[in-house]
Parts: sequence; structure tokens; C-alpha cells
Amino acid sequence: MIGFFFTNEPVVNYETAKTSDLELFAAYYREMANEGIFLPPSQFEGLFLSTAHSDDDIEYTIAAAERVFARLRG
Repeated sequence: MIGFFFTNEPVVNYETAKTSDLELFAAYYREMANEGIFLPPSQFEGLFLSTAHSDDDIEYTIAAAERVFARLRG
């Protein structure tokens, strides 16, 4: 299980998770969907990787995330 929090603070509990930038996560979510990667729609939900995902799937997802981060940085 993987989770993403867009914050400069270490996330150790719900209170620190709430410091994350929800608008930035929403932009990340939309951009990843545009890349064909469908994530949980809430920053407070986990993402699951499974053996059903091939190495190519994982590499595509990493490359998509790199493209999205580059666009979000402007």
C-alpha cells in the first residue's frame, strides 16, 4: 500500500496528514488520469500495487508521474 501527501511536514498521523496540499493532490490526480493512471480520488486513501501489474505497467506509471510532476512544477 502506498500513499502520497503533498506537504513539507513528515506525515506521522492524521493531524500531520491534514497539513497536505489537497488542491495540489487534486491536480496530480487529474493529470495522472489524463496519463491513463487511475488513482484513488482522495489523498487519504491508499494505492495498491499487485502482482497483476507488469514491469511495463510500473515503468509506465513512473514515467507518467515524472511527466506530471514536471508539468505541475511549471
